[in-house]
Amino acid sequence: MPAYWDKAVTELARQDRIMRELIARTDERLSAKSEDPFRTLVRSIIGQQLSVKAAHTIRERFFALDPGCTPGSVLKLGYDRLINCGLSRRKTEYILGLAEQLENRTIDPAGWEHMHDEEIIAELTRIRGIGRWTAEMYLIFSLQRPNVFPLDDAGLVRAISTAYFSGEPVSRLEVRRMAAGWEPWKTVASWYLWRSLTALPVEY
Repeated sequence: MPAYWDKAVTELARQDRIMRELIARTDERLSAKSEDPFRTLVRSIIGQQLSVKAAHTIRERFFALDPGCTPGSVLKLGYDRLINCGLSRRKTEYILGLAEQLENRTIDPAGWEHMHDEEIIAELTRIRGIGRWTAEMYLIFSLQRPNVFPLDDAGLVRAISTAYFSGEPVSRLEVRRMAAGWEPWKTVASWYLWRSLTALPVEY
């Protein structure tokens, strides 16, 4: 659990009644920080544009096939075996391309730890198959930055609609305004909103 978590929970619960209710529903916290950039990015690529349940199923198949999940081991698996896990052709290409770049050291995650959030997003989104949402998942689950809100996450929009707008449609502007109210702990608010939708663990 990140060192800032308890402070963030206290402040969010104090300033937002509904968020306080969401926090009270679970004793879980964000899991330990992932030290493996490749594994986190693979998990995020698999989860692109999928429900939590569907992504969970494909990840289980993928990691059963390759528990170690290193760039080298994934490249050895090859295209056909990745497809057989349930990955789309495009996601398979993205994962193999990322593995190749890391294996060849054309990208180096070591420096990301010391960069600002937007700098990391800019660098990550230069990699084929990694858009802003995937980069934000990396910031949340690998670097555990405290103030990240993935505005394009359909699950978060749905959770905000359910919790704050009685299920009515919510505009992008309204979502942005809601997120601004959770500064500087948008990561923590995001996590509890995800947890309000599913009993599955939220992790990448």
